Amino acid sequence: MIGAESGLSSDAPAMTDPQILARRLGHAFTDQQLLRQALTHRSHGGADNERLEFLGDGILNCVVAVLLYESFPRVDEGGLSRLRARLVRQESLAAIAQTLGLSDYLLLGEGELKSGGFRRPSILADTLEALVGAVFLDAGFEAARQTVHRLMRQAIADLDPKAEDRDPKTRLQEVLQSRRIALPVYRVLATRGAAHEQQFEVACEIAALQISVAAMGSSRRAAEQVAAGQALQQLNRAT
Repeated sequence: MIGAESGLSSDAPAMTDPQILARRLGHAFTDQQLLRQALTHRSHGGADNERLEFLGDGILNCVVAVLLYESFPRVDEGGLSRLRARLVRQESLAAIAQTLGLSDYLLLGEGELKSGGFRRPSILADTLEALVGAVFLDAGFEAARQTVHRLMRQAIADLDPKAEDRDPKTRLQEVLQSRRIALPVYRVLATRGAAHEQQFEVACEIAALQISVAAMGSSRRAAEQVAAGQALQQLNRAT
């Protein structure tokens, strides 16, 4: 992570070169300051990523709408809207951010680092949107479209328009049951923050497949849902 500060939690990620993240996105930034700003949370100080997040959110929704329109020619407007909502909701974006290792590149203030903000789904999802906005400003709409396509193509390929919009824990359980694999075990790894704003870190472990992921949430249930989504993505990539 860039700009790590002293006295931080021992599980905070180590400093990592943001160019590695840019390569994972498939975009070489001409303006390196845009990349840095996209990774900067408001708690860090200086130019933060909130305006880039606003811009990236609009681009992400537009590109995802086009991809769904092209991918599912027989699905009506209501169905397409539900599919888009499923793809761009916080849990889905946070899971994609985790596959990029985005936690390792965030610029956070000391308080957010100590409270595990680098794993918080809202911060990961917002930063992913900010990165899309940064790519757009750096190289235009086509570059942003290609980036969104790379980020979303697996999630779109996994969509079943006939399926109910079930939560990640339910979908993971159904996939494992269909393959006669033991259900995942969820464990609370840590609880951080004051009582009125606690954050829960939860692990989702599938022993038979050697899958183990961790995620943060504002409640144990929310953290379990994000962790289940990440485990489901790993499971889909492995098959």
